[in-house]
Amino acid sequence: MQSDSSDEHRGLPLRSSAGSRDESELEEAFDRIVDEGRDRLGRPLLPLVATGLLGGVDVAVGVLAYLVVEHQTGQPLLASAAFTIGFIALLLARSELFTENFLVPVTALASGMGTWPRLLRLWLVTLAANLAGGFVMAGMIVVALPDLRGTAAANGLHYATLGISWRSLLLAVLAGAVITLMTRMQHASDNMGVQIVAAVAMSFLLVGAQLFHSILDSIVMFAGLLGGEAHYSWGDWALALAWSSLGNLLGGIGLVTSIRLLRVSHRVEEAHQEAREEAGGQAT
Repeated sequence: MQSDSSDEHRGLPLRSSAGSRDESELEEAFDRIVDEGRDRLGRPLLPLVATGLLGGVDVAVGVLAYLVVEHQTGQPLLASAAFTIGFIALLLARSELFTENFLVPVTALASGMGTWPRLLRLWLVTLAANLAGGFVMAGMIVVALPDLRGTAAANGLHYATLGISWRSLLLAVLAGAVITLMTRMQHASDNMGVQIVAAVAMSFLLVGAQLFHSILDSIVMFAGLLGGEAHYSWGDWALALAWSSLGNLLGGIGLVTSIRLLRVSHRVEEAHQEAREEAGGQAT
């Protein structure tokens, strides 16, 4: 009996130590996210456009890999594994997607390190630049590799016909949640190997489950439209973009970012207070 009690007493500090360590890791990750978010919100226009363009190009490389493998094998899941090349490139090249700008800049904004106009500027410029880079790459893909046009059109048709429904909205919400969770996983460690694992796993899930992602699906639809074999229109693409973007925002911010912020609500308040004090000091 005494031994059991002693073990329990010995166990309590260990559990307490583990809890403190977990709390410390959460706070360190929070501080990294806030610092990066402040940098993104304050990024000059030209680097912001360039980063967004490259993000579209990187994802289009993944789309190219997907189309080639599906065309050659007829296996969508194998093609989804090939697609992960795009997100590995996205990570290693330090480019950005519109849907990667939920957790990081919103956390900075909640901590008083940014403004709504800056956040909206980041979202709109990144979205437009992603689409522009993806559009150019899609055009080159279907001109250089005309055999892929039918495969691109068939895949694009899936997203074009999802329409406005609860199902398509939830597919978009899940896509936003998956990519935002990937962002959080990558910020949990400085180890590049760990970050690559997150990029591969989450991008495979995104494509393998055919989730509704504003940028990825737009690039696929671009390839179908530019290849001249699509049974959908530019209007269908615009509607899909608007609806998927809404769902991505709801999933990324409402389902992941807001709940993650609740876990470190004390640090959010502390950071906000520090920002107010810093602003007050600069004013005087």
